Amino acid sequence: MTKKLNHVALLGLGQSQLDYHLSLTHSVEYDEVWAVNSMCAVVDADRVFMMDPASRFFETKHAGAQTEVMRKTLPKLTCPVYSCEYDKRVPSIELYPLEKIVQELGCGYFNNTISYAIAYALWMKVKKLSLFGADFSYTTNVYFGELGRACCEFWLSRCITAGMEVSIAPRSSLLDTNIPENQKLYGYHRLENPPVVYLDEDGDLKLTKYSEVEMDEPVKGYSGRQDNIRLVKGSGLQAVEPASY
Repeated sequence: MTKKLNHVALLGLGQSQLDYHLSLTHSVEYDEVWAVNSMCAVVDADRVFMMDPASRFFETKHAGAQTEVMRKTLPKLTCPVYSCEYDKRVPSIELYPLEKIVQELGCGYFNNTISYAIAYALWMKVKKLSLFGADFSYTTNVYFGELGRACCEFWLSRCITAGMEVSIAPRSSLLDTNIPENQKLYGYHRLENPPVVYLDEDGDLKLTKYSEVEMDEPVKGYSGRQDNIRLVKGSGLQAVEPASY
């Protein structure tokens, strides 16, 4: 019988992985932790997603700085390591259930390893998925973006539509999480007093004017949206804070 997973942390290699470690210091708990590639050398993972063949790490230098640590770590892992083919040098390697996932989810759009992991979470009917280290574009260089953001956001949309709660590390660009709240709605962001989207206590999306909210300093490390919006007292609206997507 498949174990029910209420809350899974998925860790990529981007800088927002730091928010995962901070979340632990803020008492956030996860049913399972899933690592992408060499994150398996950093955390005690319950599952590892390594969709390149293991030979890429053992026989080439194509994985760059990940090469040596993966060569040392992969043979020692006892948790499932999902990949595209078997390799005797990785005793716990398993084939990713690609055929089942494509057939049951009705889509074969995968252009990076994190997207496979997100689809796996959807297939497993995970209740809440918190992503860390999934950083594909950077505010410091608007001309640079790693391949895969669109694919991951596509699968996250599928997850949200299916009723899964999705939480993004506060410093990640995924789903524009690190964009200032008054700049998230294109077009409206050019107005002097733009509308802001927030969640009420019932979990329903609402709109209010930016002038009617105060922005608290984010408590870094707590999984989910870190904007901490609260409505200004006296506005006639109920004070709330946003949760995850």
